[in-house]
Amino acid sequence: MKKIVIHSAGSYDKLKIEDTPSPEPTSLEVRVKVAYSGINYADSVIRMGFYSSAKELVGWPITPGFEYSGTIDACGSGITDLKVGDQVFGITLFGGYTSEIVVPRRQIYPLPSFLTLEQAAALSAVSLSAYFPLIEMMKIRPGMKVLIHSAAGGVGSAMVQIAKAEGAEVTGVVGSTHKVEAIKRLGVDHIIDKSSVDLWAHAKKIAPVGFNVIADANGVETLKQSYEHVAQAGKLVIYGFHTMLPRSGERMNYFKLAWNYLRTPKFSPMTLTNHNKSILCFNLSYLFTKLDIFDEGIRYVLELLESGKMKPPQVTIFPYEEVAKAQATLESGKTVGKLVLKF
Repeated sequence: MKKIVIHSAGSYDKLKIEDTPSPEPTSLEVRVKVAYSGINYADSVIRMGFYSSAKELVGWPITPGFEYSGTIDACGSGITDLKVGDQVFGITLFGGYTSEIVVPRRQIYPLPSFLTLEQAAALSAVSLSAYFPLIEMMKIRPGMKVLIHSAAGGVGSAMVQIAKAEGAEVTGVVGSTHKVEAIKRLGVDHIIDKSSVDLWAHAKKIAPVGFNVIADANGVETLKQSYEHVAQAGKLVIYGFHTMLPRSGERMNYFKLAWNYLRTPKFSPMTLTNHNKSILCFNLSYLFTKLDIFDEGIRYVLELLESGKMKPPQVTIFPYEEVAKAQATLESGKTVGKLVLKF
């Protein structure tokens, strides 16, 4: 089998394609012949050596990847509801960049008729990253004003659609004009193209007293202003710090990284109390002890997809041999939807 392995932190040359023996499932596991593996920004952060859970739970070497789709080619003796030949998709705590993967039964789902294998491979991680904060950590209510940064990306587009399904008034922020049409198709109420207009001036017009929810994975570039534009009793959702790290092809600038870290806002409990605002933070990779929540989230998203309230992710496919190009493309900030590797 083919497996993409990272032996130490660094640039794209650290992504090595290796041949390894096929893994065998235990009694409550299945082996999947992987058709597609989803690509997430977290995979790039793993390669750079800055993803905390990867260092704590695995270390080097590591195979990145949180989501996959394919066909079952072996079942453990305790598996009775799936069989060899079934098409499936699912989530994994690392290890998804591979042509074969063994996973526990609870981390795998039958492929529904309304999804292709490539769409399903791009679904699990972003859907759960949107579902967990918006549905599990808070309650989106009809009429709430919600602002979502990076709205054309994988998590952003999932957040847009979940918020709309719950009746919120959604503002989507994009960083370039070619992404505007993509989020129009998702049904956003307001679009801010920050490459051509003043982001926060337009946000103020849309929500003069602030937004009930703002979702921000940018980090230092927008975090302070995002907090300032949250309304009283509102919530700021933080799930990444993308602008602190280099764009595709750039060398790691540790002085810049340290400077950005020092400039990142520090939120005091007393200040939050006085401002009557909340900050919610999460990292999906630390939630694999909560598989019941994963099940609820996947079922919720599949129901939205089947009813037409949510669209399947827009997918761009790269051969697995071009994994370096795929990660560089994702890091460029120019992509729309999700990228997947084809095995």
